[in-house]
Amino acid sequence: MSWSDVFFPDNPAKREEVIRRNQELRELMKNNFRATNQLIEILDKHLGLSFSPIYLNNDATIKENCEVMIQRMHEIQAEVKKIEEKLKEKLEPDLYEKLKTLSPSIKDLKQIQLILSGSLGALSLVSATVVCYLIKSGRILVNVISTCAKACAGAFFSLGLGVLFMGVDMMIQAILGAKDRDQLEQALEEYKKALDEFRPASEKFQDNITYVKIKIEMMQEEGN
Repeated sequence: MSWSDVFFPDNPAKREEVIRRNQELRELMKNNFRATNQLIEILDKHLGLSFSPIYLNNDATIKENCEVMIQRMHEIQAEVKKIEEKLKEKLEPDLYEKLKTLSPSIKDLKQIQLILSGSLGALSLVSATVVCYLIKSGRILVNVISTCAKACAGAFFSLGLGVLFMGVDMMIQAILGAKDRDQLEQALEEYKKALDEFRPASEKFQDNITYVKIKIEMMQEEGN
């Protein structure tokens, strides 16, 4: 036991809670990177785009890993915006509204398919469905980017203890050597704020990627 634990007996419990919250944030980040790469695969396969996958850097801080994801999501948003602007220009207003609410008919999808084929090459009805999903889910992309930015905004996440995959033993040793009661409380507060926003946004993002994958599989099965 360190001297700080003698004077502040609640420090060990706080230290364990910091570790637990770090592990939860780590899992959310892993799942978000996986979902982002699934989205990239869908875009590359069905819209002919060429995004490369993103990878977690185990030696980087939480902030640095968040920045990797934010950059890729901004690039995806930019491409979606280009596609949406083209459709808004070419489609009738009522059809454009159907597209935004993910309620177009097969006939509507064929019209969308025809418009986009001129700029993106030969596209299928599945491709048109992917476009509808991306436009409708634009707010979800914005939310996950925003909360990811907030999650890494705390000073704590840019320090050594913010390293995403730091071993538990290393983390305990670092905290014992560098974190007193006030710093532990600061870390707990920053993790709480980050997780309260990042958790629901991440789950929503991951659920929607799963939904579009299932939708695509169902359409492909129907076409066979």
